[in-house]
Amino acid sequence: MIGKLSRNLIVCALLAGIGVTAAQAQERVYVIDQRGNVATSGAGLCWRTGYWTPAAAAQDPAGCQCDRDIVPAGSCEAPVAVTPRPTPEPAPRPSSGKVTLAADALFDFNKAVLRPEGKAKLDDVVAQSSEIQLEVIVAVGHTDRIGGDNYNQRLSEKRANTVKQYLIDKGIEANRIYTEGKGETQPVTGDECGKLGAENGRNKKLVECLQPDRRVDIEIIGTR
Repeated sequence: MIGKLSRNLIVCALLAGIGVTAAQAQERVYVIDQRGNVATSGAGLCWRTGYWTPAAAAQDPAGCQCDRDIVPAGSCEAPVAVTPRPTPEPAPRPSSGKVTLAADALFDFNKAVLRPEGKAKLDDVVAQSSEIQLEVIVAVGHTDRIGGDNYNQRLSEKRANTVKQYLIDKGIEANRIYTEGKGETQPVTGDECGKLGAENGRNKKLVECLQPDRRVDIEIIGTR
Protein backbone atom coordinates (compact mmCIF):
# COMPACT_ATOMS: atom_id res chain seq x y z
CA MET A 1 0.00 0.00 0.00
CA ILE A 2 2.78 2.39 0.89
CA GLY A 3 4.71 1.45 -2.27
CA LYS A 4 1.71 2.20 -4.50
CA LEU A 5 1.13 5.50 -2.72
CA SER A 6 4.78 6.41 -3.16
CA ARG A 7 4.68 5.71 -6.89
CA ASN A 8 1.59 7.88 -7.29
CA LEU A 9 3.23 10.67 -5.36
CA ILE A 10 6.30 10.47 -7.59
CA VAL A 11 4.19 10.67 -10.79
CA CYS A 12 2.20 13.57 -9.37
CA ALA A 13 5.39 15.33 -8.42
CA LEU A 14 6.80 14.86 -11.91
CA LEU A 15 3.62 16.12 -13.50
CA ALA A 16 3.51 19.12 -11.22
CA GLY A 17 7.17 19.82 -11.80
CA ILE A 18 6.78 20.14 -15.57
CA GLY A 19 3.41 21.87 -15.48
CA VAL A 20 1.16 19.11 -16.79
CA THR A 21 -2.49 19.01 -15.77
CA ALA A 22 -4.37 15.80 -14.97
CA ALA A 23 -6.55 16.31 -18.03
CA GLN A 24 -3.49 16.52 -20.28
CA ALA A 25 -2.01 13.40 -18.72
CA GLN A 26 -5.21 11.46 -19.42
CA GLU A 27 -5.24 12.58 -23.06
CA ARG A 28 -1.65 11.56 -23.76
CA VAL A 29 0.29 8.43 -22.87
CA TYR A 30 3.52 10.40 -22.61
CA VAL A 31 4.27 13.29 -20.24
CA ILE A 32 4.16 16.59 -22.19
CA ASP A 33 5.67 19.81 -20.85
CA GLN A 34 4.16 23.30 -21.12
CA ARG A 35 5.86 23.86 -24.48
CA GLY A 36 4.20 20.79 -25.94
CA ASN A 37 7.36 18.69 -25.98
CA VAL A 38 7.67 15.16 -24.63
CA ALA A 39 9.42 15.12 -21.25
CA THR A 40 12.47 12.87 -21.23
CA SER A 41 14.83 11.49 -18.63
CA GLY A 42 18.51 12.25 -18.46
CA ALA A 43 19.08 9.15 -20.60
CA GLY A 44 16.72 10.51 -23.26
CA LEU A 45 13.86 8.13 -22.47
CA CYS A 46 10.28 9.42 -22.65
CA TRP A 47 8.24 9.55 -19.45
CA ARG A 48 5.15 7.39 -19.78
CA THR A 49 1.89 8.11 -18.00
CA GLY A 50 -0.25 5.49 -16.27
CA TYR A 51 -2.38 5.30 -19.43
CA TRP A 52 0.44 3.95 -21.55
CA THR A 53 -0.15 0.68 -23.43
CA PRO A 54 1.45 -0.50 -26.70
CA ALA A 55 -1.87 0.08 -28.51
CA ALA A 56 -2.22 3.57 -27.00
CA ALA A 57 1.37 4.37 -27.91
CA ALA A 58 0.60 3.63 -31.56
CA GLN A 59 -2.18 6.25 -31.42
CA ASP A 60 -0.18 8.92 -29.62
CA PRO A 61 1.54 11.59 -31.76
CA ALA A 62 4.78 10.96 -29.85
CA GLY A 63 4.63 7.19 -30.27
CA CYS A 64 7.13 7.09 -33.13
CA GLN A 65 9.53 9.31 -31.20
CA CYS A 66 9.36 7.43 -27.93
CA ASP A 67 8.59 3.81 -28.78
CA ARG A 68 9.48 3.31 -32.42
CA ASP A 69 10.24 -0.38 -31.84
CA ILE A 70 6.79 -0.99 -30.35
CA VAL A 71 4.65 1.00 -32.74
CA PRO A 72 3.42 -1.20 -35.66
CA ALA A 73 5.77 -1.33 -38.63
CA GLY A 74 5.00 1.24 -41.26
CA SER A 75 3.22 3.66 -38.92
CA CYS A 76 6.32 5.82 -38.62
CA GLU A 77 7.29 5.77 -42.26
CA ALA A 78 6.92 9.04 -44.08
CA PRO A 79 4.26 8.79 -46.76
CA VAL A 80 5.67 8.42 -50.23
CA ALA A 81 4.55 11.21 -52.48
CA VAL A 82 2.67 9.82 -55.45
CA THR A 83 2.94 11.85 -58.59
CA PRO A 84 -0.47 11.84 -60.21
CA ARG A 85 -0.56 10.63 -63.74
CA PRO A 86 -1.35 13.35 -66.20
CA THR A 87 -4.89 13.16 -67.46
CA PRO A 88 -4.72 12.20 -71.12
CA GLU A 89 -6.35 14.58 -73.49
CA PRO A 90 -9.54 13.21 -74.95
CA ALA A 91 -9.10 11.62 -78.34
CA PRO A 92 -10.53 13.61 -81.23
CA ARG A 93 -14.07 12.57 -81.99
CA PRO A 94 -14.50 11.16 -85.49
CA SER A 95 -16.93 13.10 -87.60
CA SER A 96 -18.69 11.96 -90.70
CA GLY A 97 -21.54 13.72 -92.42
CA LYS A 98 -23.28 12.77 -95.63
CA VAL A 99 -25.44 15.03 -97.75
CA THR A 100 -27.32 14.09 -100.86
CA LEU A 101 -27.80 16.91 -103.34
CA ALA A 102 -30.28 16.56 -106.16
CA ALA A 103 -28.40 16.81 -109.45
CA ASP A 104 -31.21 19.01 -110.78
CA ALA A 105 -30.40 21.45 -107.96
CA LEU A 106 -26.76 21.54 -109.04
CA PHE A 107 -27.01 21.20 -112.80
CA ASP A 108 -29.44 21.71 -115.64
CA PHE A 109 -31.02 18.52 -116.94
CA ASN A 110 -28.48 16.38 -118.80
CA LYS A 111 -25.70 18.93 -118.10
CA ALA A 112 -22.56 19.01 -115.92
CA VAL A 113 -22.23 22.81 -115.52
CA LEU A 114 -23.03 24.14 -112.04
CA ARG A 115 -26.03 26.40 -111.68
CA PRO A 116 -25.88 29.40 -109.28
CA GLU A 117 -28.20 27.54 -106.91
CA GLY A 118 -25.83 24.57 -107.06
CA LYS A 119 -22.85 26.72 -106.11
CA ALA A 120 -24.74 27.98 -103.05
CA LYS A 121 -25.37 24.40 -101.92
CA LEU A 122 -21.70 23.51 -102.35
CA ASP A 123 -20.77 26.58 -100.31
CA ASP A 124 -22.60 24.89 -97.44
CA VAL A 125 -20.38 21.84 -97.92
CA VAL A 126 -17.29 24.05 -97.73
CA ALA A 127 -18.59 25.62 -94.51
CA GLN A 128 -19.18 22.20 -92.93
CA SER A 129 -15.69 21.01 -93.83
CA SER A 130 -14.13 24.11 -92.23
CA GLU A 131 -15.68 23.19 -88.86
CA ILE A 132 -13.67 19.96 -88.55
CA GLN A 133 -10.14 18.70 -89.12
CA LEU A 134 -10.88 17.52 -92.62
CA GLU A 135 -9.56 14.19 -93.82
CA VAL A 136 -11.41 13.59 -97.05
CA ILE A 137 -14.49 14.58 -99.03
CA VAL A 138 -16.07 11.88 -101.19
CA ALA A 139 -18.28 13.04 -104.07
CA VAL A 140 -20.18 10.34 -105.98
CA GLY A 141 -22.25 11.20 -109.04
CA HIS A 142 -25.39 9.29 -110.09
CA THR A 143 -27.80 9.45 -113.02
CA ASP A 144 -31.23 8.09 -113.84
CA ARG A 145 -31.74 5.19 -116.22
CA ILE A 146 -32.73 7.32 -119.22
CA GLY A 147 -29.99 7.03 -121.87
CA GLY A 148 -27.26 4.52 -122.55
CA ASP A 149 -25.09 2.98 -119.83
CA ASN A 150 -21.83 4.44 -121.12
CA TYR A 151 -23.30 7.90 -121.55
CA ASN A 152 -24.73 7.90 -118.03
CA GLN A 153 -21.43 6.69 -116.59
CA ARG A 154 -19.52 9.54 -118.23
CA LEU A 155 -22.15 12.08 -117.15
CA SER A 156 -21.98 10.94 -113.51
CA GLU A 157 -18.18 11.24 -113.55
CA LYS A 158 -18.30 14.70 -115.12
CA ARG A 159 -20.71 15.94 -112.46
CA ALA A 160 -18.57 14.54 -109.63
CA ASN A 161 -15.45 16.17 -111.12
CA THR A 162 -17.29 19.49 -111.52
CA VAL A 163 -18.13 19.37 -107.81
CA LYS A 164 -14.49 18.61 -107.00
CA GLN A 165 -13.19 21.53 -109.04
CA TYR A 166 -15.58 23.93 -107.34
CA LEU A 167 -14.45 22.76 -103.90
CA ILE A 168 -10.81 23.19 -104.94
CA ASP A 169 -11.55 26.72 -106.10
CA LYS A 170 -12.97 27.37 -102.62
CA GLY A 171 -9.70 26.39 -100.95
CA ILE A 172 -10.02 22.67 -100.22
CA GLU A 173 -6.89 20.69 -101.08
CA ALA A 174 -7.28 18.58 -104.20
CA ASN A 175 -5.75 15.49 -102.56
CA ARG A 176 -8.54 15.52 -99.95
CA ILE A 177 -11.32 15.18 -102.52
CA TYR A 178 -12.18 11.78 -103.95
CA THR A 179 -14.64 11.49 -106.83
CA GLU A 180 -16.45 8.59 -108.41
CA GLY A 181 -19.21 8.10 -110.95
CA LYS A 182 -21.78 5.35 -110.52
CA GLY A 183 -23.86 6.10 -113.61
CA GLU A 184 -27.33 4.56 -113.37
CA THR A 185 -26.22 1.56 -111.29
CA GLN A 186 -27.48 2.72 -107.89
CA PRO A 187 -31.02 4.08 -108.33
CA VAL A 188 -33.01 4.99 -105.25
CA THR A 189 -36.40 4.90 -106.97
CA GLY A 190 -36.40 1.12 -107.38
CA ASP A 191 -39.41 -0.05 -109.40
CA GLU A 192 -41.56 3.00 -108.64
CA CYS A 193 -41.26 4.44 -112.14
CA GLY A 194 -41.43 1.19 -114.13
CA LYS A 195 -44.94 1.74 -115.56
CA LEU A 196 -44.43 5.32 -116.69
CA GLY A 197 -42.57 4.66 -119.90
CA ALA A 198 -40.24 2.40 -121.82
CA GLU A 199 -36.67 1.93 -120.60
CA ASN A 200 -35.44 4.73 -122.88
CA GLY A 201 -38.63 6.74 -122.78
CA ARG A 202 -38.45 10.46 -122.08
CA ASN A 203 -41.99 11.42 -121.25
CA LYS A 204 -42.39 14.14 -118.63
CA LYS A 205 -43.85 11.93 -115.92
CA LEU A 206 -40.98 9.46 -116.20
CA VAL A 207 -38.38 12.24 -116.02
CA GLU A 208 -40.04 13.64 -112.90
CA CYS A 209 -40.36 10.23 -111.28
CA LEU A 210 -36.69 9.42 -111.79
CA GLN A 211 -35.49 12.75 -110.34
CA PRO A 212 -34.24 11.21 -107.01
CA ASP A 213 -31.83 9.02 -109.02
CA ARG A 214 -30.14 12.11 -110.47
CA ARG A 215 -28.01 13.11 -107.52
CA VAL A 216 -24.56 13.69 -106.09
CA ASP A 217 -23.76 12.10 -102.71
CA ILE A 218 -21.15 14.06 -100.76
CA GLU A 219 -19.57 12.63 -97.61
CA ILE A 220 -17.39 14.79 -95.36
CA ILE A 221 -15.02 12.81 -93.11
CA GLY A 222 -12.75 14.23 -90.39
CA THR A 223 -12.37 14.75 -86.64
CA ARG A 224 -13.59 17.43 -84.26
